[in-house]
Amino acid sequence: MKSPQQLAQQLARQWQRSDWREAQLLPNPAAWPLPLAIGAPGAQSFQDAGPALRQHLQAWKAVTDHGPGSVQWAPRSYRGGAAPLDVPLHWTLTRPSDAIAAIARYAGPGHANIAADYQALATVLAQADACFHRLLLRRLALWRHLPTAQVVTATRVTLQLAPGCAAGKPLRALAVAGNDSKFFERHDSLLKALLDERFEGEASRQGLTTFLGASPEGEHWVLVAPLAGGLLPFRRQRVPTSELHTTALPAHRILLVENERSLHQLPQPLPGTIAILGSGLNLAWLAAPWLQKCDVAYWGDMDTWGLAMLATARRHVPQLHALLMDRASFSTHQHLAVAEPVHANTRLTGTLRPDEEALDQHLRTLDKGRIEQEFLPAEAAGQAIEGWLQHLGS
Repeated sequence: MKSPQQLAQQLARQWQRSDWREAQLLPNPAAWPLPLAIGAPGAQSFQDAGPALRQHLQAWKAVTDHGPGSVQWAPRSYRGGAAPLDVPLHWTLTRPSDAIAAIARYAGPGHANIAADYQALATVLAQADACFHRLLLRRLALWRHLPTAQVVTATRVTLQLAPGCAAGKPLRALAVAGNDSKFFERHDSLLKALLDERFEGEASRQGLTTFLGASPEGEHWVLVAPLAGGLLPFRRQRVPTSELHTTALPAHRILLVENERSLHQLPQPLPGTIAILGSGLNLAWLAAPWLQKCDVAYWGDMDTWGLAMLATARRHVPQLHALLMDRASFSTHQHLAVAEPVHANTRLTGTLRPDEEALDQHLRTLDKGRIEQEFLPAEAAGQAIEGWLQHLGS
């Protein structure tokens, strides 16, 4: 048999489980009322007839009289008893607020945060779009430290955002749903999580600035790696793009690579060649005058976002040569393709060549239209780079 304290502590433990909160607080006709088994006293408890049994019955009589919920009693006959004894069998809570009241009244110290969490949830869920309810219920730690009004504003801001919607403006310049200029900075994690609900994780994969097509604020650092000895006094180094805009690198060939993780796929040595990895959508520095005098190749993901970055890069460097970003390469490695949940904004692809534009349109029709460059075999990267060098006549 269980006491009100034991069942309330059980409820408190269940509340900490995200799946329980989701099952009990999202609309679900089967969730409520919630019966909790008390258990009838055993024969030994009755025979002892000591203070423990009397205390058990008195405790449940108090719950019967004062709530929350209701207690179902039933007569039970015991050997040696003159008459059946009424014992509590189930405690039924009719709504979530009953469970919170039970925890607050009976679970003991250490659970005060549960009532605060429930009140915050009730406030936020009443005002947030239903598409965010599951996330808000499951990931309390993501937002419980924030004022509820800010969480509600974040959900409303998210509904007005879309891939590339910043159109090159800094995030602080986006005015939607009553946010202030530092809203995106303060709520980066929450906004990414909310956007992930709408766009299948793409905001977290790309980062908020890249996903929204905003201009980076502050320094953006890239990885500079000489692909032959003697070009630089280091094997690799992080450099801010602002310095690359004004400082020429001592190489006549520059290989631009979207993701840093692909460094190991690059063949070495490549005389006179320096790789710059990790620019993402931060490509304005490619307008550097010194770069216009170099032979430049670009290698990015084979998806609509990679092609959008290629288009942006080519606006700054018209002579740029694309690597492994063509229909034949996609077809060869299509077994490595995965879904691209969110496509890049089509207006970002204005400087693609006809064959690249055709690839972009083709990828948008596929269930699996993304091949991330780091999953391509190093041999494929090496062959593509060798083809580039042959094209240059090297």
